[in-house]
Amino acid sequence: MVLIQNKDAFRNYEILEKFEAGIELYGFEVKSIFSGKGSLQGSYVSKKGNELFLINFYLPPYQEKNTPPFYNPLRPRRLLLKRKEINYLLSKLKNKGLTIIPLKIYNKNRLIKVEIALVRGLKKFEIREKIKKREFQREKERILKKY
Repeated sequence: MVLIQNKDAFRNYEILEKFEAGIELYGFEVKSIFSGKGSLQGSYVSKKGNELFLINFYLPPYQEKNTPPFYNPLRPRRLLLKRKEINYLLSKLKNKGLTIIPLKIYNKNRLIKVEIALVRGLKKFEIREKIKKREFQREKERILKKY
């Protein structure tokens, strides 16, 4: 079941590969995710040492009054991947124009998972071209539906 989704990712990026990762969270953050709070807009995956972290993932506290005073809703959260996957992604990041972004957060067997993707950013003209193709396809289907 998808809990949080990054809708801009499919519009602004060309998705090359997808990966499933665990995420390190506090207990009250898990409750906040299950209640549907949080935003992946503008978030990305960054390398610190030999680990990958989810940066700019906004996750407000579940209950404002019961939140610890040290809590930061934008703190970097460590992603849990196998060493082979981390090395593969880090080698791909060296290519110019590639980045890693989160696509969605969902639960799988009572665990919170993040689907991350290796992506290439689209240029403005590519985005407009994509929209034109989609609109043409809709118009064509609409006309064929009448006959």
